[in-house]
Amino acid sequence: MDFTIQYLSFFVINVEGQGEQANKTYKHYQTLDHTSYESHALKDFLDGELMKVAKRKVEQNPKSEQVPTKIGRFVVEPGYDLDTNPNYNQFNRIRLAETSEDFKRHSEQLVYAYMDTSAIRGGALLVIRAKLNKYMDDPFVFVLKCDFEQKVASITDEKTLIHHVNRAITTKNMKSIQYPYMPEEGMVEEWELKVHQSSHARYFEDFLKFVEYNKSMPELVKHQMIEMAQQHIADTYQEASPEREQEEEFIEAWSNTPVREMQEKWTPDQVVEASAPIIEHQPEIELKLKLDHIDVRAMLSDFGECLHIAKVNGKYVIVIEGDSFTFEKGVSPVEFLKPDDLEEVLKRVGR
Repeated sequence: MDFTIQYLSFFVINVEGQGEQANKTYKHYQTLDHTSYESHALKDFLDGELMKVAKRKVEQNPKSEQVPTKIGRFVVEPGYDLDTNPNYNQFNRIRLAETSEDFKRHSEQLVYAYMDTSAIRGGALLVIRAKLNKYMDDPFVFVLKCDFEQKVASITDEKTLIHHVNRAITTKNMKSIQYPYMPEEGMVEEWELKVHQSSHARYFEDFLKFVEYNKSMPELVKHQMIEMAQQHIADTYQEASPEREQEEEFIEAWSNTPVREMQEKWTPDQVVEASAPIIEHQPEIELKLKLDHIDVRAMLSDFGECLHIAKVNGKYVIVIEGDSFTFEKGVSPVEFLKPDDLEEVLKRVGR
């Protein structure tokens, strides 16, 4: 993919102090059009970077909440159009700017809004409009935040001893926003943008107040589980009965408990049935459980197929079936085991 930069505005953000008392200022250094950019030093600095941003992989439903790259979607009230979203309008004005002065003015408004977020650090912020030559004429907007890096110090004279040459910007750990999101080359989603922020401080999420993000896979599964449990309660208990109220309170408490125990409420067939829509949406979803000190890691689809859970004399038993064993780290005598028949093992467990 080859991007042609049409406009670029370069800003420097300075932050003195910390927290709510921090003094945040910015300075506009330069706005370049295509011609002036081609002969500018920034061209060498940015060559290939927009392609990296556009090609960076992102999942619709990430495996955890803390992933650095997310897809955001502009939020509007039901029945209203995209142009009622302030964040969309901000990006769209930059995208449609007809002159360098318009581009600078709209970019400056974006920087000013970004400065209002908490916990940001100083650095360079670049607002860029670029066209993807191969596929389309409609441009993209990129917002790149590069942190400052102190360059190597040099010894100057006897009085100062050490003098910092200057502050440098680097693309290492660069944060970025790309609008619109491009799920495939030549295909764009006007309602979505891609946000990448490698640090734990969620500057861009704080800045994009009218953008929502897809649930992570654990959140999605939890939401589906609560819905299924609530449906099961509705099918099992009479409305407004004490038993139903008690079960609903239990589900509420269960959903907010980080470490949970086996509840022994559903049959294996009911569990398989409840798992089916989750697996259909995400075939590779993991199943992690812990029996005393032993960790078991499998796929949810393994349950009822090659992973079974039973009880013997009040104790839990996990039966895992497969065709072969593989041992890697941690050599042990178990590798030389000649396994007993399952019946003998169950007799031993029963005793």
